[in-house]
Amino acid sequence: MQRLISLRSSALLFRPPPPPPRCIAPVFLRRMATENAAGTHKDPVTGEMISKTELKRREKARKIEAAKAEKAAAAPQKAPAAAKSSAADEENLSPNQYYEIRSRHIQKLKETKNPNPYPHKFEVSISITDFIQKYGPEGKIQSGQKLDGITECLAGRIHNVRASGQNLRFYDLHGEGTKVQIMANKQDAKDPDNFVANHEHFRRGDIVGVIGTPSRTKKGELSIAPSEMILLAPNLHQLPSAHFGLKDQETRYRKRYLDLIMNDDTRRIFVTRSRVINYVRRFLDNLGFLEVETPMMSMIAGGATAKPFVTHHNDLDLDLYLRIAPELYLKELIVGGLDRVYEIGRVFRNEGIDLTHNPEFTICEFYMAYADMYDIMDLTESLVEGMVKYLTGGKTTLEYHPEGKNSDKVYQLEFKRPWPRYDMIGTLEEKLGVKFPPSDTLHTDEANKFLRELCQKHNVECSEPRTNARLLDKLVGEFIEPLCISPAFIVGHPQVMSPLAKYHRSRPGLCERFEGFMCGKEFCNAYTELNDPFEQRLRFEEQLRQKEQGDDEAQGIDETFVDALEHGLPPTGGWGIGIDRLVMFLTDSTNIKEVLLFPAMKPIETAANTTGPVGPSGQV
Repeated sequence: MQRLISLRSSALLFRPPPPPPRCIAPVFLRRMATENAAGTHKDPVTGEMISKTELKRREKARKIEAAKAEKAAAAPQKAPAAAKSSAADEENLSPNQYYEIRSRHIQKLKETKNPNPYPHKFEVSISITDFIQKYGPEGKIQSGQKLDGITECLAGRIHNVRASGQNLRFYDLHGEGTKVQIMANKQDAKDPDNFVANHEHFRRGDIVGVIGTPSRTKKGELSIAPSEMILLAPNLHQLPSAHFGLKDQETRYRKRYLDLIMNDDTRRIFVTRSRVINYVRRFLDNLGFLEVETPMMSMIAGGATAKPFVTHHNDLDLDLYLRIAPELYLKELIVGGLDRVYEIGRVFRNEGIDLTHNPEFTICEFYMAYADMYDIMDLTESLVEGMVKYLTGGKTTLEYHPEGKNSDKVYQLEFKRPWPRYDMIGTLEEKLGVKFPPSDTLHTDEANKFLRELCQKHNVECSEPRTNARLLDKLVGEFIEPLCISPAFIVGHPQVMSPLAKYHRSRPGLCERFEGFMCGKEFCNAYTELNDPFEQRLRFEEQLRQKEQGDDEAQGIDETFVDALEHGLPPTGGWGIGIDRLVMFLTDSTNIKEVLLFPAMKPIETAANTTGPVGPSGQV
C-alpha cells in the first residue's frame, strides 16, 4: 500500500508538461500592431480615423448616452427646468464629451439642413468697429430705445452667452479686436414661434451672422436687436472659460488661432508688428529706396556669420543652403546701378531656440550708395525714434519689463536722439582694467592667447573653436551689452569680427561698423561696406581658414560676389535690423515666441500620433 501511494505521488510530481500553445501568425500580430498605431476605422460621428478597439468603446458610450437621453426625454418636464438651456448643462462636461455631443448635433444639422451649419455666404453691411463708431456716440440712441427702420448685418464670434428666461438671450459678439452686445428678444424675432429652438443651436465660439436693429439696453449698453441670427461656422470645441481665459504658454504658441480668439493682448502685439513693418517700408520708400526680392536658396551660405540649414534640389541633385542673409545679392544690385535697395523677408539660421532666437526670423536689410556708417547711424536714430512716436502718439519713452510684465523690475527706455555710443576696445579696457594689444594685431596668435587668458580670468565661457572673433564677442556680451538699456551703439569693431565691413579710415585694425543694442540685446547691425575686391578675397580666405578650424558659422568664398566687386561697387552704407527682436522691445515681450505667429516648437510625441503627420510649427 505504501508503495502504491509512493508511485502515485511520483506520478503527480513528474506529470509531463502541457503541449506548447499554438503559434500566433506573425501577419496577424503585425496587423494588430498596425491597427493600434494608426487608425484604420472611420468614426461615423467625428470623421476621425481610429483603431477598431477605440471605435467599439465610443459606440458603446454613445449607446449609453442615447439611452439616457431617451429616458430623459420620456420623463415629464418641470416648468422651471424648461427655461434652462442645454448650453448651461454642457458647461460641466469634459472637453471630449462636449466635442462628441457638439459633433453629433452639427452632423444632424448637416443632414437636415435646418439650418445649414456651413452656409456659403452672409452679406455683411457694416463691421463691428464701424457699427460702434456710427451708433455708439452719446445721444445717437437713447437708453431702452432702438432705431426702428434701420437694419444692419453684423458678423463675428460669440464669446459669452447669457439667458434671461426663455424669451431673452444676450450674446457678446467679438470681431476686429472689439465687441458689441446682441440682445435677442422673442418679440423682435422674424420667427417668434421657433425662437427658443433656433437659439439652442448657438454656443460659445460659434461664428454667427446677425440681422437686426441698432439699440441700447435700459442700462445704456449699445446692442443690436436681431430679427434673425444665422449660424455661419460652429465651434465644435469647448472654449476656455471666460473667467480664467487661456494662459498656458504651450497651448498659446501651438494653437495661435485659439490664443487670438481668447486674448486681445495677443492681437494687439501682432497689429503692432504689422504697423512696425509698415512704418519701416514707408520710411525707406520716402527716401527713394526700391524694395526687391532675392533668392531664398543658394549654393553658398554668405552675408552673415551663422550656421545654415541645408536642403536638396532633386532635379539638379544638388545640396543648397537656405539663406542666412540677403546681403551679397543686395550689394550686387548696387553694383548694377540700383543705388538704394532694401528687402524685408525671412532668413534661416540653424541655431538654438531660446527667448530671443528662432531658427527662422524676419529681417530688413538696406544698402545705400554714397553713404557710410555715420550716415546710417543718423538714419537709424531717425527711423526708430520716429517709429516709437508713431506707435505711442508722440512719446519717445517706453517701459520694458525684462523679467515679465507682472514683475516689479522695469526699464525706462528713452529713444530720443542722439543715442550713447560705446567704443568696443576702449570700453573693454575701462571695464577690465587692462591694455589691449594694438588693434592691427588683434588677428594674431599672440592676441588669441591674450584674449583666452582674459576670458579665463573673468570667468567668461567660450566654447570651441575659441577664435579671436568669438572670444571678443563673448567679452562684449559680458561687459558692454548690459550697459545698453536704452538704445545705444557699439562701434570700433576689430576687422577680424567683420569680414564684409570696410577698414576704419583712421584706426588701423578696426573697421567701420556699428551695432544697435537695447535692453542688453542687439537689434541692428551696419557697415561702411567693403568694396575692394582684393581685400574682400583675403577676408573670405580668412573665413575659410576659420571654417577649416571647426567654426561652422564662418563663411566660404563667394566667387560671384567677388566678381561683382571687380566691376565696381560705389562707396556704400549697409544696414540690417531684426524685426522680431525690435517688436519684442516695442511690445514689452520677453519671449520671441510672443511676436511670432507660428514659432518653432518641439513635436508633441504620444503613442497614438508618433507616426502621424506633422502639423504647422512642428507639432504633431
